[in-house]
Amino acid sequence: MEASLGEIPFGIDFHPSKELVAVSLITGDLHLYKYNTDNSSLQRCLDCHAHAESCRTVRFINGGQAVATGSKDCSILATDVETGSVIARLENAHENAINSLINLTESTVASGDDEGCIKVWDTRQRSCSGSFNAHEDYVSDMSFVPDSMKLLTTSGDGTLSVCNLRSYKIQTRSEFSEDELTSVVVMKNGRKVICGSQGGTLLLYSWGFFKDCSDRFVDLSPNSVEAMLKLDEDRLITGTENGLISLVGILPNRIIQPIAEHSEYPVEGLAFSHDRRFLGSISHDQMLKLWDLNDILQSSENTVKGQDASSDSDSDGMDVDDNPPRSTKGTKTKNANKGAGFSGSNNFFADL
Repeated sequence: MEASLGEIPFGIDFHPSKELVAVSLITGDLHLYKYNTDNSSLQRCLDCHAHAESCRTVRFINGGQAVATGSKDCSILATDVETGSVIARLENAHENAINSLINLTESTVASGDDEGCIKVWDTRQRSCSGSFNAHEDYVSDMSFVPDSMKLLTTSGDGTLSVCNLRSYKIQTRSEFSEDELTSVVVMKNGRKVICGSQGGTLLLYSWGFFKDCSDRFVDLSPNSVEAMLKLDEDRLITGTENGLISLVGILPNRIIQPIAEHSEYPVEGLAFSHDRRFLGSISHDQMLKLWDLNDILQSSENTVKGQDASSDSDSDGMDVDDNPPRSTKGTKTKNANKGAGFSGSNNFFADL
């Protein structure tokens, strides 16, 4: 299934229970599409101009009743999924352009901006709960670990940060890598953190040993790893700058099989449907594509699983760093395409 978006997309997310997919566009528009599994069709059911500038990120919130978008214009918008009406808008949610959003719990979301600031929003208390000055360049991706209440974030400054959501302190921050870090997932039952990079290498960190990576997968691609999705504890799906989507095994590190070629342009985003039957991809070719994963999963389900992550040897100790390293790195390559304390406006979710 595929649909022409008409403009370059930046964000994609699937509804948590319905056959709906949301896409945010460079024009500031938000599109919702309904996909039909019977006749393999995509039908646009909502088209609204959400932001004055590019709409970089999108997430369904509140159990799918609303969809939140973040923009280069520094605002966050909540839109009603059924009616398309504006539920609430927070102007100047960040001091800089917003680049990423993530759901944390049923009542909290986090947002990251171009200068490395991350804010946590509580929809139940209708306020900004806290913030982290986690990076010195754009926040490229975030991954939430509910068991430990940690938020892992990657950035264009080449670092991985671990944010403690209980104390609202940065627990630790990695050394600076040679490339911008573009994406992050947690695998191996929480024992490994995988980061994609602009140089195409996957960096593997052992949990608790975040200063430096314990392993590198250098044979994946010479192109930037633009997006990653965790399929299970041993496999992930990558989207790269050359338009390829691949199924990748971790420990042992290997390319299991190519899934698809979206286009010759960079894969901007990947997402799973609520039942994981479909993989959604967006690219600079201005197309939304949905790939049926059933055949792919059936063909690879008997693949030999990776070796136990505990066999990795890490010589450094547990990292808890109250003074993370500083650097002047940060080329903002992604910002060229996409356009620190609390904001005074804390009533964004008053109507949710």
